[in-house]
Amino acid sequence: MDERWGLGEEVVVEGVLAPVAQRRWRWGVMVEGASRALGAGAGVILFGLALQLLKAGAGGVAAVLDVLSVHGVAGFLGLGWLGSALLMSGSPMAAVAVSLTGAGTVSASEGLAMLSGSRMGASSSVLLLGFVLYLMRRRSADGLFIGVVALLVASTLWLPAVPLGLALARLPWLHPEALAVPAALTKGVSGFYGPLVQWGLEHLHHLLVFAGGVGLLLLSFFVFDRALPQLDTEGLAARRLDSLTQRPWAMFLLGLAVTALTMSVSVSVGLLIPLSLRGYVRREMIVPYIMAANISTWVDTLAAAALVGSGAALGIVLAIMMAGSILTLGILLLSYRLYSRWVLRWARRVLASKRGFALFLAVYAAAPLGLLLLGNP
Repeated sequence: MDERWGLGEEVVVEGVLAPVAQRRWRWGVMVEGASRALGAGAGVILFGLALQLLKAGAGGVAAVLDVLSVHGVAGFLGLGWLGSALLMSGSPMAAVAVSLTGAGTVSASEGLAMLSGSRMGASSSVLLLGFVLYLMRRRSADGLFIGVVALLVASTLWLPAVPLGLALARLPWLHPEALAVPAALTKGVSGFYGPLVQWGLEHLHHLLVFAGGVGLLLLSFFVFDRALPQLDTEGLAARRLDSLTQRPWAMFLLGLAVTALTMSVSVSVGLLIPLSLRGYVRREMIVPYIMAANISTWVDTLAAAALVGSGAALGIVLAIMMAGSILTLGILLLSYRLYSRWVLRWARRVLASKRGFALFLAVYAAAPLGLLLLGNP
């Protein structure tokens, strides 16, 4: 005897969708897939245009940097940190750093420092999300805890990555001449975006061209993010992640994969909050996931450097990626337990009282400002 369940207009017979409903379902999947593909394509095109505008208008930023007296490695480390914290995303500041380096507005060492700073402020959105959920009186302060851990991991990894990255950038095979972008790619990008960029340079001040590039950059990330399939935390929970989330290396690989898919540390680490609130991820296992997310997120910055068409930009991105990877893998292989316990212990101390949390926020805000002052001769 056939079993039937009413599903609106759809009818399931022996577990198989009726032909009409099945065709509608397939058509819906095709339409959704096509719309997402078009959205992703639009995001990529906007991203490329934004980078070209940033590079073309970078000359106008030099005067602003002089007025602000931002100079040297410390100053640009603070600028990248503060900018990503205010934007609550590291990718826009990383793209700006790549564009300024490609245009020669800042030196390679300053661009590398700005890249590292962009990672240190990128997780501010995770802390904000955790704070909002805490104010809404969700079940626990897990969201705040994850946000604090994310900031501690980023700071302890990317601050020492600066001197290591500067040393690696001196390697012969990371020299700009050794990383020349293929001429076909450079000519193709220039031919596609060139007329619009040239019009902007002829009719607008360079600083306005740069500002337009920043606006398009933020728009491109928004469009691309909307086009990506949304990761359903309920679905993840349904797959019983218990065995996976008890293994540091498994969590590390999961962090690499999720961040590569979402292209955002803020999004991938933010996913830990609902999973933790539902009890599917233990606090002790979030550190390797966050460490991996901070490595995998460089994929879009590497693509940005290639689109800018600068060997110098490619060199600093590869150098900081290598530095971060060396430090991360070194910690995982040699001192993971010690490092993880240290980070988690400090996170608990920060959240042990309102005064401790307020002090942590004050230090987090003052640190990039202090670096900017150090870069002010």
